[in-house]
Amino acid sequence: MGRSLPVLVLALPVLGACASSPSTRGPAPPPAPKTSPAANAVEEGVALYEQERYAEAEAVLAPLPGPRARAYLAASRVRLRRYAGAETPALEALRASPADPVASAALGEALVAQGKLGEAIRRLTVVIRADPRLPYAYYWRGQAYHRNRQIARMVDDYQAFLRLAPGAPEAPAVRALLAGLS
Repeated sequence: MGRSLPVLVLALPVLGACASSPSTRGPAPPPAPKTSPAANAVEEGVALYEQERYAEAEAVLAPLPGPRARAYLAASRVRLRRYAGAETPALEALRASPADPVASAALGEALVAQGKLGEAIRRLTVVIRADPRLPYAYYWRGQAYHRNRQIARMVDDYQAFLRLAPGAPEAPAVRALLAGLS
């Protein structure tokens, strides 16, 4: 029995060496993807926006390029009621990504809030042509038609909005408005 003890003690380091050798561990895991500091900052800004921390989101997103950063910057400014300041980043985002849902909603709300109804109708028509599946493009164009007293067009846009987003927070008010017209 005395002879097997030293063999066992000697075998432990050998087993440890085998367990750590590359051939027994399998392939090495792929390296973690490298993300740029700007990409991380964009996601931080979007997360702040989603947490309704709009002023902080604006501060993070303002210096950042790219359509996602510009869209959420515009949306943050709309939530802060800085409508004029929302237009430029929304348009920048839409130039790069003509059917961006965040940018189109921010642009629509900013223009309607400022009373730029003709511009809202024109720009949102371009967005809807790029992607007719954006409910808030219809909603905000419908708002512009409503304020412009173009009721038939408002009805069409609100119906499209309800078809695309029946569970949206604005849907009950839109349904009530349409029901009141009947």
